[in-house]
Amino acid sequence: VQLQASGGGLVQAGGSLRLSCAASGRDFSTLVMGWFRQAPGKEREFVAAITWSGATIFYADSVRGRFTISRDNAKDTVYLQMNSLRPDDTAVYYCAVNDKYPGHWSSASVVDYWGKGTLVTVSS
Repeated sequence: VQLQASGGGLVQAGGSLRLSCAASGRDFSTLVMGWFRQAPGKEREFVAAITWSGATIFYADSVRGRFTISRDNAKDTVYLQMNSLRPDDTAVYYCAVNDKYPGHWSSASVVDYWGKGTLVTVSS
């Protein structure tokens, strides 16, 4: 599975960005997709995840109510809409596939495939 993330950039606090992640190499509808992020000097942390049909969604407490994950199986793409951005959202954002434990996203160790990250910088 190959994952290509895009959409990062520089935004002021309170602003919005939408990240996209295009997948290839396997039937996209069989992939449980998620997003992680890694801030400088910190461990990679879970942000959000969505199951095959989008029926089940998970969010980290730090982003719940501000971020929305969605997917378009016809376009083989998962999205992360980020609103009300804060400086502590600054990080490299990675899209990911979790085949082994699709209901568990507490650790980066559950991820089977990673995309290259896209940098999000939120200025105060």
